[in-house]
Amino acid sequence: SLQLTNYVKRPDFGKAGKVVQVRSNHFEVTKLPNITIYHYDISVVPDVTPSVNRRIFTELMARHRESDLGNIHPVFDGRKNMFSPSELPFGDDRTFEIVLPNDLSPRYPAPTFKVKIRIVNTIDLNELHQFLQGKAAMSNNILTGIMALDVLIRHQPAMLHATVGRAFYTPDSKKLLEGPLEAWRGYYQSMRPGYGKMLINVDITGTAFFQGGPLLNLVTKILNVPSVDDLRRPAPSLSWTKVEKQIKGLRVRVDHRQRSNRTLKIFSLTRTSAKDTVFKMAVNRDRGTIDIDVVTYFKQVYNIALNYPSLPCVIVSRSAILPLEVCRVVEGQRYMKQLGERQEADMIKFTAQSPSVRANSIRDGIKLLKYDDNEYLRNFGMKVSSEMASIQGRILPPPVIQYHASSPSGASFIPRDGTWNLVHKKFAAAATLGAWGVVVFGTERDLPREKVANFVRRLVCSGAECGMNIPNKNPPVCYGSPHGFIEQILKDAWIQAGNTVKSQPQLLICILRTTGIPLYAEVKRVTDTVLGVSSQCIQSKNVLHPNEQLCANVWLKLNVKLGGMNIQLDSNMMPFVRSKPSIILGGDVSHPQPGDTTRPSIAALVGSMDNKASRYAATVRVQTARTETIADLTSMTMELLRTFYQTCGSKPERILFYRDGVSEGQFNIILKTEIEALRAACQSLEDGYNPSLTFVVVQKRHHTRFFPSVHQDGDKAGNCRPGTVVDTDIVHPFEFDFYLQSHPGPKGTSRPTHYYVLMDDNAFSSDELQDLTYKLCHLYARCTKSVSLVPPAYYAHIVASRARFHARGDRFSDTMSSSSTDGPASGGDASSYLAVRPELQKVMWFM
Repeated sequence: SLQLTNYVKRPDFGKAGKVVQVRSNHFEVTKLPNITIYHYDISVVPDVTPSVNRRIFTELMARHRESDLGNIHPVFDGRKNMFSPSELPFGDDRTFEIVLPNDLSPRYPAPTFKVKIRIVNTIDLNELHQFLQGKAAMSNNILTGIMALDVLIRHQPAMLHATVGRAFYTPDSKKLLEGPLEAWRGYYQSMRPGYGKMLINVDITGTAFFQGGPLLNLVTKILNVPSVDDLRRPAPSLSWTKVEKQIKGLRVRVDHRQRSNRTLKIFSLTRTSAKDTVFKMAVNRDRGTIDIDVVTYFKQVYNIALNYPSLPCVIVSRSAILPLEVCRVVEGQRYMKQLGERQEADMIKFTAQSPSVRANSIRDGIKLLKYDDNEYLRNFGMKVSSEMASIQGRILPPPVIQYHASSPSGASFIPRDGTWNLVHKKFAAAATLGAWGVVVFGTERDLPREKVANFVRRLVCSGAECGMNIPNKNPPVCYGSPHGFIEQILKDAWIQAGNTVKSQPQLLICILRTTGIPLYAEVKRVTDTVLGVSSQCIQSKNVLHPNEQLCANVWLKLNVKLGGMNIQLDSNMMPFVRSKPSIILGGDVSHPQPGDTTRPSIAALVGSMDNKASRYAATVRVQTARTETIADLTSMTMELLRTFYQTCGSKPERILFYRDGVSEGQFNIILKTEIEALRAACQSLEDGYNPSLTFVVVQKRHHTRFFPSVHQDGDKAGNCRPGTVVDTDIVHPFEFDFYLQSHPGPKGTSRPTHYYVLMDDNAFSSDELQDLTYKLCHLYARCTKSVSLVPPAYYAHIVASRARFHARGDRFSDTMSSSSTDGPASGGDASSYLAVRPELQKVMWFM
């Protein structure tokens, strides 16, 4: 029989749960062409950006479509690929000379380009039809066919709007962000093969652009001064280096030359002001020159008296110099660097829309996309529905959750709508806290001792209610400067904590005045890799005003950091882990920020330690930057298999691996390298040891959203209810994948997680894997709700982010997110990363 896939064929469709109708932001291709598409390569000399390429293509079509191109309407991706519904009426290739309309001053020659069109291939779309019906395996021809259809739907919008990847943006509903930026709303679209049909996935997206308009306005916002006039002030001095860093590469137009529509790229700022910047000006045909400053030049040549002669100028093109005040920033230039904390928060508010608002915005996008009024789609013979796909989903039942038998509210309960609380509940296995200490980073004036003592009292009471055993209720408190030698402050606190009760310290509570990254990072580096003690950072404002909810949340983290277990599922809930020894692994790789050439990537692997799948051990490796596979997976897996054996007394007979952070294009390499590494780990432990393996990729970075068809099938926020699973219509034609929305969504539109099975020795049915995955989502230790991502993958992501802080001498900035780093590293190369101390290896130190 035909082998359709290297991965796993869908074993069946799930049947468990309550059947509901949901709408998804996918639009069915109601008429898919069954033609031969002609694939051409376009090369443009000299080489230019995609936006200029598109202008050249538009000019080529205007001049030559009717005469030389047989009045055919091909589509172009802005780079190299052109697709045509018919063969163009020339041989294998043809070269055209295209002159762009002259938008420069008459002194400049109009730019001329050589455009060579060359036939590359033909694409038979009949094979795509066969694939969608499950009668043909994926091939290069099918991939290129889908790519051609992708280019077809993007061609017209890309000619009209600012385009970034698969999305195009309009300034219609923009919002100002802090500094020189503004948020634009965009529409993402992508061709996706579904079950028996092609679909277009359309979603709302947002990104940051530089504000258009006078360059001086932008400069005031970069420097954070109230008005343009403040740029004249002599003190305090302004950071023009900061300005140069931000505006370098921006394109501007000039105000002083009326006929010029030319855009110019900023290379740098002059080190001198306009009045002190002197250049040589030609004065006659004999090439005589005189020295002239910019202020005098603008007065003599353009009769413009500069208002800001004391400000620097911008250097554009190779050597031209322009005063800031004559430049206007071209609208629609994307900001490529990482956003600051406040900008990020404002961007999230801008893009977070309630489900009903998002659905309406997507419908607006469909009107803007005009699939029904698109001459290119007509020429290819394609039609698209203007209605969102209505598909069958199911709401899976929640599991029975268990706390300790002595809990006043009873040990077992079933959560409603994915949430519960800790009131009258005791942890399933509460730890003992004997040796601990408190470190306040600040002065007694900032945070008096009696306030700290009051907080400790509240925390100890709350811990007792959760079932914690805390023999030492008065831990030593010490103060240290947040700007001092942090390592020594923590060592002193550690020694004091141990001396108080004459035993190895288990925990340091660190009270921080701000949420800044640098101090937090150093606390974690020292406690994780130098002292080998669990640490818990708390903001001082929460210490001043402690409440029950805060204290309970802290204990959720502390109990697992001390080796306890917060909750477990009823014994018959997860037969996969209960019936035979089975380990659940989670893996992820975290990469340095774009532009960071110093720091490495970090790979993390976590593994369950018993048949309750509630407690996990973690292991970390540093690897070459931006390597997507987990390079040292064999030894990492061996480590976790040994830990499982030491905890349970038996080797796992089954492995279920949830792998985060892999895109579809990497499935093949991941399947080949990582599954081999897992097999090698088992063989290295014992010859002939070969547990059955299921390998599932977990994807959050996608644009699929679900909307309940009827109001009562949704939650309070209008999202689908936790447990909503979809494995029909919008999934792969025959491979084993499904979408699961496992979490309650209090704000915005919830994003389901996409689970894709690459290998399955354990022969899961759809129901079994979907049910197990949903139940696991209730076992995340940090909170009392089901989470959006299966916990082993979630933990691996946290570990990989946390290990970023384990480098000696690395610099972290306050604007960074806790999972990223920024700017030049002063440490941070692979050799400076320290291992987590062995004392912490068997507890969940990363929580």
